[in-house]
Amino acid sequence: MKKLDTQSPDFQAELKALLAFETAQNPEIDRIVADICADVQKRGDAALIEYTNRFDGTSAQTIDDLILTQDDLQSAFERLPENIQTALKTAARRVESYHKHQKMESWTYEDEDGTLLGQQIMPLDRVGIYVPGGKAAYPSSVIMNAMPAHVAGVKEIIMVVPTPKGERNDIVLAAAFVAGVTKVFTVGGAQAVAALAYGTESVLQVDKITGPGNAFVAAAKRRVFGVVGIDMVAGPSEILVIADGTTPADWVAMDLFSQAEHDEIAQAILIGTSQSYLDEVQTAMNRLIETMPRRAIIEASLGNRGAMILAKDLDEACEIANYISPEHLELSVENPQEWAKKIRHAGAIFMGRYTSESLGDYCAGPNHVLPTSRTARFSSPLGTYDFQKRSSLIQVSEQGAQKLGKTASVLAHGESLTAHARAAEFRLKD
Repeated sequence: MKKLDTQSPDFQAELKALLAFETAQNPEIDRIVADICADVQKRGDAALIEYTNRFDGTSAQTIDDLILTQDDLQSAFERLPENIQTALKTAARRVESYHKHQKMESWTYEDEDGTLLGQQIMPLDRVGIYVPGGKAAYPSSVIMNAMPAHVAGVKEIIMVVPTPKGERNDIVLAAAFVAGVTKVFTVGGAQAVAALAYGTESVLQVDKITGPGNAFVAAAKRRVFGVVGIDMVAGPSEILVIADGTTPADWVAMDLFSQAEHDEIAQAILIGTSQSYLDEVQTAMNRLIETMPRRAIIEASLGNRGAMILAKDLDEACEIANYISPEHLELSVENPQEWAKKIRHAGAIFMGRYTSESLGDYCAGPNHVLPTSRTARFSSPLGTYDFQKRSSLIQVSEQGAQKLGKTASVLAHGESLTAHARAAEFRLKD
């Protein structure tokens, strides 16, 4: 891992270089995705079947070969060992409980002249969730995307998941059963995103698409945004740990590994206030890496984008964290709730030495779909509110129309919009 020191005159440049990640769109991927999306929009189910067979090595003859029902999902759940069933239900229950606290409610009030103003909250009608397939098996992503939609009151939750060579993952399908997914299509890639966005003969158009995917999925989500809503275009996984030296070095080392093992471009950063403690963590990492099945990926990730930063104190560490704006921030310090008040930008804040980031990934309750690549400066975790929408309510009384009409008339004439002004003036008594 790179070693940085805030007292170095080159620190800011080194930090900026460390965080740099090429987010530019790949023109070739964009071209391929544009063609796929246009074809699915034009030919519907036929194109969806053709691309699924081509890219996933399946042999579907009709769209029915790519559809899973509630009975299929329940069967997958029942095939699992009891301990996995219990873990899925526990995680889903905790995620549901947390997201119920986020649910927005409608409200109104009347001002002094009897005019009613307010906000009406309604759920989206239908949403699509994308779940990675193939080598990846992420039942937690199913729960994190479907459960807040369920809590929001979404009537239909359509899941798409690729099944290369026709291989279906029972734990992923069981998670869909537990989380209340309505229907599953075993399709993936840009073609799945296009089908959700535009609709086909069998895939009903959704209002919003959420969930992670590869570069083709990300490009497709960018392309269909505006036709439907999307959650975000996510970058590589990130963790930033601020440690005051009171947490066992092995714990911190494994927390860094927990994100580095995602892929070679994931980022793991440790900020400490003691060089001796940073050295202790490095020693622990050198020892523990020998036990990691994904050692090659972890080493590549830490070598490519990992770092240890020596800060003069925790105040400075928090300021650096605010600049980094990480996806996951662990405050592995004494009095973490007090230090959390100094954090302005982070996707999720894990407070205290017992709060490993992995608990948030699976079962703590808050959502693990988080802003990456410094976008926590202006965006938030996925939540129930992402599956609700707001309509403004306005009911002007006769008395209110006299006052508001005059104000609107003046402003409308100022913008040379005569019809606007007269629409308000017609309701005036004099």
